[in-house]
Amino acid sequence: MDLPLLPLFPEASRAAGLQRLDGFLPRAGAAYARDRNHDRGAAVVRGNVSMLSPFLRHRLISEAEVIAAAVGRHGVAAAKFVEEVGWRSYWKGWLARRQGVWAAWRQGVAQDLAGLVRNPALAAAVEAAEAGRTGIDGFDHWAQELARTGYLHNHARMWFASIWIFTLNLPWRLGADLFMRRLIDADPASNTLSWRQVAGLHSRGKAYAARAANIHGFTDGRFNPAGQLNETPEPLDEAPPPPAGPVPRPRPADPRLPALLVLTEDDGRPETLFDGLEMRGAVALDLTPFRAVAGPVAEPAAAFARGALADAAARLVAAGGPAALPVGAPTAEALAATLIDDARAAGARQIVLPHPAAGHAAMVVDQLIPRLQAAGLHLATRLRRWDAATAAGASHGYFRFRKGLPPLVELALSGGAEELCLTDESRR
Repeated sequence: MDLPLLPLFPEASRAAGLQRLDGFLPRAGAAYARDRNHDRGAAVVRGNVSMLSPFLRHRLISEAEVIAAAVGRHGVAAAKFVEEVGWRSYWKGWLARRQGVWAAWRQGVAQDLAGLVRNPALAAAVEAAEAGRTGIDGFDHWAQELARTGYLHNHARMWFASIWIFTLNLPWRLGADLFMRRLIDADPASNTLSWRQVAGLHSRGKAYAARAANIHGFTDGRFNPAGQLNETPEPLDEAPPPPAGPVPRPRPADPRLPALLVLTEDDGRPETLFDGLEMRGAVALDLTPFRAVAGPVAEPAAAFARGALADAAARLVAAGGPAALPVGAPTAEALAATLIDDARAAGARQIVLPHPAAGHAAMVVDQLIPRLQAAGLHLATRLRRWDAATAAGASHGYFRFRKGLPPLVELALSGGAEELCLTDESRR
């Protein structure tokens, strides 16, 4: 595709995230509730939505501080915005307690890719959909907008997924992988589970149907795929997910052991995570190559992740911490070897990192643990109270989770959400 890239998010930093939050706050109340579903296109500044998701994805700003700011500005009028931020935390908590769903998705993508080799016609259809050459009004625009900007309005994401699955009859897991490769805010939980939701696999038996009238109305008349869509889809059917597992618990740090700090793309606030430790060094771990299955991550998304890591590393130094060396490798085995070498060079006896989010980060860390232990290194994780609390509430569906939002809002307003979970023994 020869279309030029359109940099909607030129800077991946906490300062840029806070600036965007400050600019959006006046509209986070009644205006957001009224206008949030309208997709007015990438060529205009989207004042009706926050566009904070890339900064939240990398936790350059946190869900809790965004909620606290919105409620502080608008009170109960911010309820709809708080609920939408709550969805992100719900998805993360839900997947954290059912990590097998992510593993099954990855295995399914590999199976779907093998199916494309056996079915050239299906492979051509997938290629046409990714490139925006289907002839479906709206869908082709969104495919090209995604490639150019690394971003889509949430409503457009739902329409796109529904058309991909039910009109084009393409494998849903390949569509989810496309988003993981191209979205700047690609989050394993929000992305995988939203695609499952559209397909009718999350709220089982309830598929999301993209309808031409809905698209025409909420794109302010830009698109009208009348007669082109399957508007009465049958939900997909797969084995149900496992029941909720336990709430995540951190692997306690040992304050007696000198530590090598590991920064990841999941948490860009290292200055709030690593107090109370003897820090001998730090590394910035690039996990982008593990994010998707069907191909490499697009450069806008990869560049934002690198920028977020660099910004986190700079703030760690500003807070009195060590400079973080960039570390990347194509396999978990190679990453482990590098971390072991770096820890030994720094004289560290433990490796400490933010508690990995469900998805590719948790997958990689699970593979690192036995290798680090074999090298005599202790691995510890730091879990925030917000993540423990939201995972505790993600035992069932979102509407039950929503009933538990008031105490979560109070936690955000109190400032305690940024603190480490009390189950971290090193903090007792």
